[in-house]
Amino acid sequence: MDLQYALELLGVFVFAISGALAIQDKGHDWFGAGFTAFITAIGGGSLRDILLGAYPLVWIGDVAFLYAIFAGIIVTFMFFRFVSRLRKTLFLFDTLGIGFFTILGVEKTLSLGFSLEVAAIMGMFSAVMGGVIRDTLTNEIPILFRREIYASACLAGAIGYLICDNYGLDRDINLLVSISAIISIRLVAVKYELSLPTWGN
Repeated sequence: MDLQYALELLGVFVFAISGALAIQDKGHDWFGAGFTAFITAIGGGSLRDILLGAYPLVWIGDVAFLYAIFAGIIVTFMFFRFVSRLRKTLFLFDTLGIGFFTILGVEKTLSLGFSLEVAAIMGMFSAVMGGVIRDTLTNEIPILFRREIYASACLAGAIGYLICDNYGLDRDINLLVSISAIISIRLVAVKYELSLPTWGN
Protein backbone atom coordinates (compact mmCIF):
# COMPACT_ATOMS: atom_id res chain seq x y z
CA MET A 1 0.00 0.00 0.00
CA ASP A 2 1.56 3.30 -1.08
CA LEU A 3 1.10 6.59 0.74
CA GLN A 4 -1.46 7.99 -1.69
CA TYR A 5 -3.72 4.94 -1.42
CA ALA A 6 -3.49 4.98 2.37
CA LEU A 7 -4.41 8.67 2.44
CA GLU A 8 -7.35 8.07 0.11
CA LEU A 9 -8.76 5.44 2.46
CA LEU A 10 -8.12 7.68 5.45
CA GLY A 11 -9.84 10.60 3.72
CA VAL A 12 -12.94 8.52 3.00
CA PHE A 13 -12.90 7.28 6.61
CA VAL A 14 -12.79 10.75 8.19
CA PHE A 15 -15.38 12.19 5.80
CA ALA A 16 -17.72 9.32 6.71
CA ILE A 17 -17.33 10.27 10.38
CA SER A 18 -18.01 13.90 9.44
CA GLY A 19 -21.21 12.90 7.67
CA ALA A 20 -22.44 10.71 10.50
CA LEU A 21 -21.77 13.43 13.09
CA ALA A 22 -23.58 16.06 11.02
CA ILE A 23 -27.02 14.74 11.92
CA GLN A 24 -26.45 14.13 15.62
CA ASP A 25 -29.02 16.80 16.57
CA LYS A 26 -31.45 16.14 13.72
CA GLY A 27 -33.35 13.21 15.22
CA HIS A 28 -32.55 10.78 12.39
CA ASP A 29 -32.13 7.04 12.85
CA TRP A 30 -28.98 4.99 12.24
CA PHE A 31 -29.82 4.42 8.61
CA GLY A 32 -30.15 8.16 8.03
CA ALA A 33 -26.80 8.75 9.71
CA GLY A 34 -25.19 5.98 7.69
CA PHE A 35 -26.62 7.29 4.43
CA THR A 36 -25.40 10.82 5.15
CA ALA A 37 -21.96 9.45 6.03
CA PHE A 38 -21.83 7.46 2.80
CA ILE A 39 -22.85 10.38 0.57
CA THR A 40 -20.43 12.73 2.34
CA ALA A 41 -17.55 10.31 1.87
CA ILE A 42 -18.09 9.52 -1.82
CA GLY A 43 -19.87 12.64 -3.07
CA GLY A 44 -16.97 14.88 -4.03
CA GLY A 45 -14.83 12.12 -5.52
CA SER A 46 -17.72 10.65 -7.48
CA LEU A 47 -18.72 13.99 -9.00
CA ARG A 48 -15.07 14.65 -9.89
CA ASP A 49 -14.73 11.28 -11.63
CA ILE A 50 -17.99 11.79 -13.54
CA LEU A 51 -16.85 15.19 -14.80
CA LEU A 52 -13.47 13.77 -15.79
CA GLY A 53 -14.99 10.67 -17.41
CA ALA A 54 -13.06 8.34 -15.07
CA TYR A 55 -14.90 5.03 -14.78
CA PRO A 56 -15.57 2.96 -12.81
CA LEU A 57 -16.01 5.39 -9.93
CA VAL A 58 -13.31 4.79 -7.37
CA TRP A 59 -15.57 3.27 -4.70
CA ILE A 60 -17.16 0.97 -7.28
CA GLY A 61 -13.82 -0.19 -8.64
CA ASP A 62 -12.27 -0.84 -5.22
CA VAL A 63 -14.37 -2.33 -2.42
CA ALA A 64 -11.78 -1.18 0.16
CA PHE A 65 -13.30 2.28 -0.05
CA LEU A 66 -16.67 0.89 0.99
CA TYR A 67 -15.03 -0.83 3.95
CA ALA A 68 -13.38 2.48 4.93
CA ILE A 69 -16.80 4.17 4.86
CA PHE A 70 -18.40 1.41 6.92
CA ALA A 71 -15.52 1.63 9.39
CA GLY A 72 -16.10 5.36 9.80
CA ILE A 73 -19.82 4.79 10.40
CA ILE A 74 -19.19 1.99 12.90
CA VAL A 75 -16.55 3.98 14.81
CA THR A 76 -18.95 6.92 15.05
CA PHE A 77 -21.76 4.73 16.35
CA MET A 78 -19.56 2.85 18.82
CA PHE A 79 -17.98 5.99 20.28
CA PHE A 80 -20.80 8.43 19.60
CA ARG A 81 -21.24 9.57 23.19
CA PHE A 82 -17.55 10.35 23.37
CA VAL A 83 -17.02 12.05 20.03
CA SER A 84 -20.25 14.04 20.23
CA ARG A 85 -18.99 15.68 23.42
CA LEU A 86 -15.76 16.83 21.87
CA ARG A 87 -15.79 20.51 20.98
CA LYS A 88 -15.89 21.05 17.23
CA THR A 89 -15.51 17.34 16.44
CA LEU A 90 -17.39 17.73 13.16
CA PHE A 91 -15.13 20.64 12.22
CA LEU A 92 -12.02 18.55 12.94
CA PHE A 93 -12.98 15.62 10.75
CA ASP A 94 -14.25 17.87 7.98
CA THR A 95 -10.93 19.76 8.00
CA LEU A 96 -8.95 16.53 7.79
CA GLY A 97 -11.19 15.36 4.95
CA ILE A 98 -10.72 18.44 2.78
CA GLY A 99 -6.96 18.27 3.29
CA PHE A 100 -6.79 14.70 2.04
CA PHE A 101 -9.30 15.02 -0.78
CA THR A 102 -7.86 18.20 -2.29
CA ILE A 103 -4.42 16.79 -3.02
CA LEU A 104 -5.70 13.36 -3.97
CA GLY A 105 -8.10 15.02 -6.40
CA VAL A 106 -5.19 16.90 -7.94
CA GLU A 107 -3.24 13.65 -8.29
CA LYS A 108 -6.16 11.83 -9.86
CA THR A 109 -6.75 14.61 -12.39
CA LEU A 110 -3.09 14.78 -13.38
CA SER A 111 -2.94 11.00 -13.78
CA LEU A 112 -5.72 11.27 -16.37
CA GLY A 113 -3.69 13.73 -18.44
CA PHE A 114 -5.55 16.97 -17.70
CA SER A 115 -3.89 20.36 -17.39
CA LEU A 116 -2.52 21.87 -14.20
CA GLU A 117 -5.35 24.41 -14.08
CA VAL A 118 -8.00 21.72 -14.29
CA ALA A 119 -6.14 19.66 -11.68
CA ALA A 120 -6.18 22.53 -9.17
CA ILE A 121 -9.89 23.17 -9.67
CA MET A 122 -10.79 19.48 -9.51
CA GLY A 123 -8.75 19.09 -6.35
CA MET A 124 -10.80 21.82 -4.71
CA PHE A 125 -14.01 20.37 -6.16
CA SER A 126 -13.22 16.90 -4.79
CA ALA A 127 -12.71 18.33 -1.32
CA VAL A 128 -15.69 20.64 -0.93
CA MET A 129 -18.56 18.90 -2.70
CA GLY A 130 -18.91 16.12 -0.13
CA GLY A 131 -19.42 18.74 2.56
CA VAL A 132 -21.83 20.71 0.36
CA ILE A 133 -23.96 17.61 -0.17
CA ARG A 134 -23.80 16.79 3.56
CA ASP A 135 -24.95 20.28 4.55
CA THR A 136 -27.72 20.25 1.96
CA LEU A 137 -29.02 16.91 3.23
CA THR A 138 -29.05 18.19 6.81
CA ASN A 139 -30.77 21.48 5.92
CA GLU A 140 -27.74 23.61 6.73
CA ILE A 141 -26.34 26.46 4.68
CA PRO A 142 -23.50 24.76 2.77
CA ILE A 143 -20.20 25.72 4.35
CA LEU A 144 -18.98 26.76 0.91
CA PHE A 145 -21.38 29.73 1.06
CA ARG A 146 -20.53 30.88 4.57
CA ARG A 147 -18.00 33.55 5.36
CA GLU A 148 -15.22 31.09 6.06
CA ILE A 149 -11.91 30.25 4.42
CA TYR A 150 -12.79 26.79 3.13
CA ALA A 151 -12.65 26.25 -0.61
CA SER A 152 -9.94 28.92 -0.90
CA ALA A 153 -7.75 26.93 1.51
CA CYS A 154 -8.18 23.89 -0.73
CA LEU A 155 -7.32 25.87 -3.86
CA ALA A 156 -4.23 27.35 -2.20
CA GLY A 157 -3.08 23.89 -1.16
CA ALA A 158 -3.67 22.49 -4.64
CA ILE A 159 -1.65 25.29 -6.25
CA GLY A 160 1.12 24.85 -3.69
CA TYR A 161 1.26 21.13 -4.45
CA LEU A 162 1.56 21.77 -8.18
CA ILE A 163 4.32 24.34 -7.67
CA CYS A 164 6.33 22.01 -5.42
CA ASP A 165 5.80 19.17 -7.89
CA ASN A 166 7.11 21.38 -10.69
CA TYR A 167 10.30 21.99 -8.69
CA GLY A 168 10.81 18.28 -8.14
CA LEU A 169 9.92 17.88 -4.47
CA ASP A 170 9.62 14.22 -3.50
CA ARG A 171 6.04 13.13 -4.16
CA ASP A 172 5.30 11.62 -0.75
CA ILE A 173 6.79 14.63 1.04
CA ASN A 174 4.79 16.94 -1.21
CA LEU A 175 1.60 15.04 -0.39
CA LEU A 176 2.14 15.39 3.35
CA VAL A 177 3.30 19.02 3.23
CA SER A 178 0.44 20.17 1.00
CA ILE A 179 -2.22 18.33 3.01
CA SER A 180 -0.78 19.79 6.23
CA ALA A 181 -0.82 23.27 4.67
CA ILE A 182 -4.53 23.03 3.84
CA ILE A 183 -5.39 21.79 7.32
CA SER A 184 -3.25 24.51 8.91
CA ILE A 185 -4.81 27.30 6.81
CA ARG A 186 -8.27 26.12 7.79
CA LEU A 187 -7.45 25.81 11.48
CA VAL A 188 -5.77 29.22 11.67
CA ALA A 189 -8.62 30.86 9.74
CA VAL A 190 -11.22 29.51 12.14
CA LYS A 191 -9.17 30.22 15.27
CA TYR A 192 -8.64 33.86 14.32
CA GLU A 193 -12.00 34.27 12.52
CA LEU A 194 -10.37 35.13 9.22
CA SER A 195 -12.49 35.37 6.09
CA LEU A 196 -12.44 36.67 2.56
CA PRO A 197 -14.19 40.00 1.81
CA THR A 198 -17.92 39.71 1.22
CA TRP A 199 -19.26 40.10 -2.30
CA GLY A 200 -19.74 43.75 -3.22
CA ASN A 201 -17.52 45.09 -0.42
